[in-house]
Amino acid sequence: MNFREYKKLVYSDFYRISDYTGIWTFLKLLFNHEGFTYTFWMRTCNYLKSKKILKLSFYIIAKGILRHYKYKFGIVIPFTTKIDSGIYIGHFGQIIVNGNSIIGKNCNISQGVTLGQVNRGNKIGSPIIGENVYIGPGVKIIGNIKVGNNVAIGANCVVTKDIPDNAVVVGIPGKVISYDGSEGYVNRTDY
Repeated sequence: MNFREYKKLVYSDFYRISDYTGIWTFLKLLFNHEGFTYTFWMRTCNYLKSKKILKLSFYIIAKGILRHYKYKFGIVIPFTTKIDSGIYIGHFGQIIVNGNSIIGKNCNISQGVTLGQVNRGNKIGSPIIGENVYIGPGVKIIGNIKVGNNVAIGANCVVTKDIPDNAVVVGIPGKVISYDGSEGYVNRTDY
């Protein structure tokens, strides 16, 4: 990852939270918005790890800061996880993402979400989340589940099967109740 790609990822995460993108707003969010603070340090660790000179100095500091926020906010998303631009964490607390998961552009992750790995059975692997996906509070997606684009997953849903594009899924186990998608839940995607 080069600096331009890193800057684009941080900017897209920032823009998803605030439509005013000045430096003061950036600093305010960096120190006051738990979700952005975590994603900023997660992206920073990922960038610094790939730079040989910076890896020996700033990377160690950034990794320590990220570890601190992991325990403080209850967010466990390894910085090596493949996450595209525009991730939005609205509320912190008990967010667990397996490092082998793949998350597409403009994903909203709420509190209490688990994206976990299965080690046996017919769903071996980790979830693959599409673009413009809203994942409600308490959602559990475990195993090699593919979530399509523009999907909304309701609160406390347990997803056990692949979800097609534009679906709205609720319940335990998750069932598609409509194809209205995530419009209105995923905002500020025009960065």
